[in-house]
Amino acid sequence: MLYYYEIEGRHPLEGKLAVLAAKNVVLPMMAASLLSDTGVTALNNVPDIADIRTMIKVIERLGAIVEFDSENGRLSIDAKSITSQEAPYDLVRKMRASFLVMGPLLARFGLACVSQPGGCAIGARPVDQHLKGLAKLGAKIGEEHGYTVARTKRLHGGEIYFDRPSHTGTENVMMAAVLADGTTTIFNAAQDPEVADFAKFLNKMGANISGAGTSNIVINGVNSLDSVEHTPIGDRLEAGTYLLAALSTGGKIEVDGISPDNLTSTIFKLEEMGAKVHRGDNFIGITASGRVRPVEIITDPFPGFPTDLQPQIMAVLSQADGTSVIWERIFENRFIHVMELQRLGANITILGDRATIVGVEKLEGAEIMASDIRGGAGLVLAALAAKGNSIIQRVYHIDRGYQRLEEKLSGLGAKIVRKSR
Repeated sequence: MLYYYEIEGRHPLEGKLAVLAAKNVVLPMMAASLLSDTGVTALNNVPDIADIRTMIKVIERLGAIVEFDSENGRLSIDAKSITSQEAPYDLVRKMRASFLVMGPLLARFGLACVSQPGGCAIGARPVDQHLKGLAKLGAKIGEEHGYTVARTKRLHGGEIYFDRPSHTGTENVMMAAVLADGTTTIFNAAQDPEVADFAKFLNKMGANISGAGTSNIVINGVNSLDSVEHTPIGDRLEAGTYLLAALSTGGKIEVDGISPDNLTSTIFKLEEMGAKVHRGDNFIGITASGRVRPVEIITDPFPGFPTDLQPQIMAVLSQADGTSVIWERIFENRFIHVMELQRLGANITILGDRATIVGVEKLEGAEIMASDIRGGAGLVLAALAAKGNSIIQRVYHIDRGYQRLEEKLSGLGAKIVRKSR
């Protein structure tokens, strides 16, 4: 069954809501559960989204026993009896994060066979940094029948330099290194808050990791890891989407369950655009104040402005009082949502990695379609602000990253309905 959103625009969002655990840390934690052959790993506040369901299928195919209480957000994984070291094409092609099982399978069994990953069509996201790091730890890596195969008798520590700070590459190497002999140092590691929380989770399992959250991470190998219970950090991308939705509609909301430190660059830009932002240890509130001001955005790895909030802020800037510029420095195809925004009346010009957005007084409702998770979220924000009704097709993309987005927005006063055809 194919679902779409029907949205009536120009209803300001008001109220309070809470975010769930960040999918970009839950997914590697699910993979890391494969490192333990004792007990049950339990994760709390887990969102019931398509990417989580896909990863459940991946680790179940490997032999893990998984229970997901989706109503209460509790996910339990028993990985004692893994029966396979192969992650098949029919599952891995759906989501790039499935490749994260490579590191733990290699560390625990000395063998991992994983199909090349798929996911959103927002640009090249090669796994070369993953493989280079694993090779530095002693893995022999080859291609066999469309699969990447890694083998080793025993992993050993090493020094690894990433040419670019790969989020999932850092996590994959961390999982391999925790059971390797000796010490591993990752230079130019991803500094995302999710990586820091992931290290906290691994250390709770018995790993010895320091420096996570900085550009240099040190891992001292241990002999074994235990299963644990953990509540991951809140999803900063989900939180940022709601904050921008409030700004797009001229509303006022508070988002709970998120540390402002994890959205510093976004908060600076919200304030630069004229929003009033207030914050506490575990919440961020925003109040729109008239038409937004234009700004310049440059996407960069954390602590820079997140590429995963670029489509959403573009939707808001399409209504700014002036001309804004967005430089996309992470993914070369991350402007594919622009054509759909233009159907709503946005005035956007693309030249290479630069988008120039000339704000218009109002957007007009239209029928549009999502092409990826965050681009789809950006279209929702634009439709919420547009005059008249909009229809957004292919919301299965949005479902990969947001749990029942329409219900949370409706709770804030949005006129948005999920329908099927």
